[in-house]
Amino acid sequence: MAETQASDKPGVIAFPGVLYAAAFAAAYGLHLLWPVHLLPPAVAQWAGVALCLVGAALILWGITAMRRAKTNIYPELPATALVVSGPFRFTRNPLYLALAILFVGLCLEVNTAWGFVVLVPLLLVMHYGVILREERYLERKFGESYRQYRSAVRRYL
Repeated sequence: MAETQASDKPGVIAFPGVLYAAAFAAAYGLHLLWPVHLLPPAVAQWAGVALCLVGAALILWGITAMRRAKTNIYPELPATALVVSGPFRFTRNPLYLALAILFVGLCLEVNTAWGFVVLVPLLLVMHYGVILREERYLERKFGESYRQYRSAVRRYL
């Protein structure tokens, strides 16, 4: 089914980076009002740094794969190719997985339990408002190629 130029995008509810930034701002604000720590400070900081590095590396790997495929990275722009290389061989959503890892890492660096409270609704918004919409769009756009990819590669991990 051919997409018109106006509908050739997944129609996500918001840019994922903005959703994660807003969620982190909420968690940090709650932490300032009522600090609830998770771990001893040194452990939390090192674990947070490690996860932030993993998340950042995964983001860079995913962006590199998308650029090599010559497709748009931003979900409000049309997909021009189905990316199945790089981290997309292991998960259909490596950039969103990376954002979640980065979010958890930042929450550990701040050492706040509020991040994990905020993470639950954030992941629900991402799943229903971003990921499922993108999947419907990619199936409309790429048809059988996407269905085969979807059946071979997990949505998350």
